[in-house]
Amino acid sequence: MSSADTSKVPTGLDQYTRAAEVSSNKIIEAYSTSFGWATKLLGRSVRQSVKNIYALVRVADEVVDGAAAEAAARGGAIDPAKALDELEAETYAALKNGFSTNLVVHAFAKTANEVGFGQDLIEPFFYSMRADLTEVEHDQKSFDRYVYGSAEVVGLMCLAAFIKFGNLEYSREEKLALAKGARALGAAFQKVNFLRDLAADFKALGRSYFPGVRVDNFTDAERDRLVADIENDIQVAAAELPNLPKSSSKAVAAALMLFSELNSRIGNTPASELVQTRIRVPNTKKLVILLKAFAGVQHG
Repeated sequence: MSSADTSKVPTGLDQYTRAAEVSSNKIIEAYSTSFGWATKLLGRSVRQSVKNIYALVRVADEVVDGAAAEAAARGGAIDPAKALDELEAETYAALKNGFSTNLVVHAFAKTANEVGFGQDLIEPFFYSMRADLTEVEHDQKSFDRYVYGSAEVVGLMCLAAFIKFGNLEYSREEKLALAKGARALGAAFQKVNFLRDLAADFKALGRSYFPGVRVDNFTDAERDRLVADIENDIQVAAAELPNLPKSSSKAVAAALMLFSELNSRIGNTPASELVQTRIRVPNTKKLVILLKAFAGVQHG
């Protein structure tokens, strides 16, 4: 090999980690335009950590809801349950070893170790992902556990990054209050997505997330009850916005305003229409929300 040919020369862990984070960024770009926009409002120090977290969340979701199932349907020897087990095991190994051949897992583990969360939050997440492979209806207890694992812990993971890179000192009581807000934020996001995807979840995946709610008899009264519950979560999360570090508060405000707008549009849509169509926020409105958040508006 020529001395000028460096293509096969190992370059070390730092460059490998940078490549892993580029991979995580590509996952975000491919799957969530709105989230990608919102992360631009995060401070540079925390932005990559949040992307690393969400990239693994997205990959796990594809295992239980998307690409893996389709590959199996096309004849591939893919068992989504086994694939999820392997992804979880690889995540724990990466936390311990500081390395993974799975680039998204590697980037996630780097962030988890850096900001200080571990299996206590990761295990509930994978529990909820695994439930998507077996549970088609929920009672209140299983619903609450599912929402905690699929969304609230993700909020807590992000909060760990916010605090780590926020250059602020918090008391134990202040951290507990922030955690309550982070969990409420995650719950609001998840419930809004359940509500806007009622028909798709029921017809395509055979799932009914909200206890006792079915597409074939969904009413305006049920819609109003669910919208009010989501609005309560949004208000709990919004109450903690002033206490977040400046490096993260604008992005969180943008996300809150976006989902509040979405929840409002759902609340103004007849139940009979909600089970037939997916409600969206137009890009022009998203841009207005982002500009408001950038200017320092926190809610409303």
